Formats: sequence, C-alpha cells, structure tokens
Amino acid sequence: MSMTWTGVMPAITTPFTADGDVDHDFLARHALWMVEAGCTGIVALGSLGEAATLSVSEKLDVLRTLAKALDGRVPLVAGIAALSTDEACGLAQSAADAGCDGLMVLPPYVYSTDWREMRAHVSAVVEATALPCMLYNNPIAYRTDFKPGQIAELARTHGNLAAVKESSADIRRIAAIRHLLGARLAILVGVDDVIVEGIAAGATGWVAGLVNAMPLESVRLFDLATRAVSADASTAAQASAAADELYRWFLPLLTLDTVPKFVQLIKLVQQQVGRGHERVRGPRLVLEGAEREAALALIADKLATRPRNEA
Repeated sequence: MSMTWTGVMPAITTPFTADGDVDHDFLARHALWMVEAGCTGIVALGSLGEAATLSVSEKLDVLRTLAKALDGRVPLVAGIAALSTDEACGLAQSAADAGCDGLMVLPPYVYSTDWREMRAHVSAVVEATALPCMLYNNPIAYRTDFKPGQIAELARTHGNLAAVKESSADIRRIAAIRHLLGARLAILVGVDDVIVEGIAAGATGWVAGLVNAMPLESVRLFDLATRAVSADASTAAQASAAADELYRWFLPLLTLDTVPKFVQLIKLVQQQVGRGHERVRGPRLVLEGAEREAALALIADKLATRPRNEA
C-alpha cells in the first residue's frame, strides 16, 4: 500500500508468553486495537520492541504476523538494525518480502564511528530495497548523531529516503531540517514528551511509545496539537487550549518513554490498563521494589484522573 509518514504510528512493543516466546496472538490483537483507535501505521522491531533480543527468524515472524493482521489497513514499517551492514541489508530485503510497506533504518548496534562509515551503512540499507525509508536518529541511545546537514545529504542522495524519526529531543533539529529540505522529508517526533513542541516546530508524525497503553489519548493529543498550528485562528485557539489541558495530564506518563527502563515502564502501563503484560527479555528485568512502586503510584494517579472523554 502507499506509504504515508503522518499521524500517530506506534512503536509497538513485543509481547512475550510466560515461556518467553513471542506472543503472536496478542501481538496481532494489540496492533488492531491501536489502529481502531486512530493510529495511522505500526512500527515494529524498534527499541521499544526489544528488537535486539530477537533472533532474525523471530523478527521475520513478528513482521509476518503484523502484515497478516493489518491486511493493508495501515502501513507496516520494519525497524532495521543489526551488528553488520550485510545483516541489516538482508533483514531489509526479508522485511520487504514479508509484506512491509516501509523501513525504519537505524545505525548499527554497538559500533558507532564517524560520518563516513555511518553514511555508508545507512546508504547500503536504504538501497537494499525500493521501499520508502525513515532514518532513525537517536544519538542518546545509539551514540550516532545524524546532524541536519547530514540528513539533508542522505535525502538528496536517496530518493526513497522519505522521512526521519528525530529522537535527539532537540526541537531545533526539526526547524533546521525544514530549513534545509522544506517538505522533501517528513519529520516524525520520536520522543513522547516533546510531541506538542515538535508539531509546533513542523513535525507531521509521531512514532509513539505510551500509545501502546493509551492510544485514544495519544491520537487526540496529536490531533489537537496539529489543529493548534494549522487551523484558522479561532479553531487554533480552542485546539491549543484543549491540547494544553490534555498534555498537562499526560506528560508525566509520556516522560516514561525517555528513561533507560522505558520498555519496562511502558509495558507496566500496558499491564495496568489491561492491554498486555510487563514481561521483558533479558538483559532487561521487570521493575521491582521502590522503583516499581513509584511507577505504579504514578500510573494509578493518572488512571484515577483520566479524562472521561478519552477513556
């Protein structure tokens, strides 16, 4: 199907059974639940999807399950990351064969180096298929920072590089990319707690995390923030006020997406709303002790004060 890089696209979590296997039945239901709430695509095998803990065969099975479940309703995007360039290119080609509509291209695991080598790696993966690609820039997690000028160079070189997931948390990057490329490249916010600011700066999409537990609130926040900057003055003012109110309630949960244990935290929120389980794969462990109690207290407070029209 035609790939569009707009709206709320969940970075879907990977659910596990009690035996530690991927729970494909729940994975399919979970994806459809978020699509029914208004999400515009599914991004699989990202950081939140614990892709680094999955074997290649497990990754491909995840993609096949999602492709079958979505059945063309919304685009399916595969996260592509590996230790080597050859492995990443092979995964990209297999993702295309599995029915994916786009790719999210990450820098290589572990090895981080200079622009010459990172450009070569990304270019090879982007060129491995004809699928439209989104560059994932997350210097905090992956120690590789694609600067706006470098992103512009990649976009001008590769016609199928269509978007960037900007997770540096520096809102100035969005304006800088826009300045260099105009509308040539779609810009998606990749950090939950700057989504309103990101849209105001020019982003048109959100690869979201807390959406795995709260898709209605996520979609509504995105829509309000978008209307606040694109509608007529009267409508914009109303949307801005509504977005501010929802953002104040949601922000403490959205910040859970920005800390090292974001996978455990988001899965814990899923569990508390009855949409998944907190099970994770090693080296991650489920939260315990004071850390877990603090998270549960926050979640309980937010659920108790959840906006009625969003429940």
